[in-house]
Amino acid sequence: MLDLKLIREKPDFVQERLNLRNGDYDIQPILQLDEQWRKLESDRSQLQARSNEIGKLVGQKMKSGSKPNDPEILALKEEGNQIKARLSDLEPQEKDLKTQIDALLLTLPNLPHPSTPVGKDEAENVQVRQWGDEYKPRTEVLPHWEIGEKLGILNTERATKVAQTRFVMLLGAGAALERALIQFMLDQQIAAGYLEVLPPFLINTQSLTATGQLPKFADESFKCNEDDLWLAPTAEVPVTNLYRDEILSADQLPIYHCAYTPCFRREAGSYGRDTRGLIRLHQFNKVELVKLVHPSTSEQEHQTLVQNAEAILQALKLPYRVVELCTGDLGFGAAKCYDLEVWLPSAGTYREISSCSNFWDFQARRGNIRFKEAGQKGTQFVHTLNGSGLAVGRTMAAILENYQQSDGTVKVPEALQSYLNRAVL
Repeated sequence: MLDLKLIREKPDFVQERLNLRNGDYDIQPILQLDEQWRKLESDRSQLQARSNEIGKLVGQKMKSGSKPNDPEILALKEEGNQIKARLSDLEPQEKDLKTQIDALLLTLPNLPHPSTPVGKDEAENVQVRQWGDEYKPRTEVLPHWEIGEKLGILNTERATKVAQTRFVMLLGAGAALERALIQFMLDQQIAAGYLEVLPPFLINTQSLTATGQLPKFADESFKCNEDDLWLAPTAEVPVTNLYRDEILSADQLPIYHCAYTPCFRREAGSYGRDTRGLIRLHQFNKVELVKLVHPSTSEQEHQTLVQNAEAILQALKLPYRVVELCTGDLGFGAAKCYDLEVWLPSAGTYREISSCSNFWDFQARRGNIRFKEAGQKGTQFVHTLNGSGLAVGRTMAAILENYQQSDGTVKVPEALQSYLNRAVL
């Protein structure tokens, strides 16, 4: 959530930054409601002050000998009653305006960080670095879904029978490879200093609102009709919300968590894209990295987060590149974001396997996650960051394609062979 004070004091700056995003955002309705709200707040404060003054005057006059039915006392009490009636009218109006303002604030995305490249869409993203060209296959390879079906480790037809399209069934070595990847990723991130969390996979509306998935992306998520619960679209949501409405001490920061969860997404608006294979599913596994940090270390923590995700790809010797997203391609809550894109040789292109985002105080404001410095009176909002470390299905797809052998088998990356107790699929 954006700071209402910032919108009020620097409206031109805020609107200019929002205009750099891919969308049509207007802060004028917020400014108009805020003006009405502050006028009511001012009126209420003045009336409350007069009410307090009347109470003191009545008390003083009664002490000095005035009678309860003296005209002056009766007049003061009448004025006090009128003020109380007026206050009872103003309070719900003020509350209603604040509710309207908060609802509009929830629809605004984060402001792009000043260092984020300016651009209209993904075509204007900026490549930061590329790694692992020497590991790219030099011969033509089958798409991962074809080699997976040939090996008998991946089946979409039976998954569709059990559920619907955009689900996949992993069998035998395929299921084992998925489990191995999850364990390998967790082991690597725990060694890097992250504390593992196994959170609930069902989460409430308040949690999704805090991290920015609601209200804007309601159609992207699966909701349980009987309860105020949603299937988690990413572990970012439950893990970040572990600290919602809390005040941490500064010495608790930074907080690093890693978490495996299945993730559930409707992929609304993506039909016709990536309909085969492991790239765009309604259910997929992911290991997520989440950080809550001091604002002064936020940018460095972001770079380290990207490196932690890169380390998995490097250990698996999967070619990839790092791309910095431009303002028009940023996710709703991100101020700055780097995508890791893995090489898929069957398509001759790189595909996203991790988005590493710095939200600054955007999520913390929505979730009211603060910290307090020792010896200081006030509190500050933490900065939140997260990134995939990695999307497991897409990692498997990259392995099936980049490690194909001429005899139709797939070599198991050396880093995974001890997890699988085998060298070939």
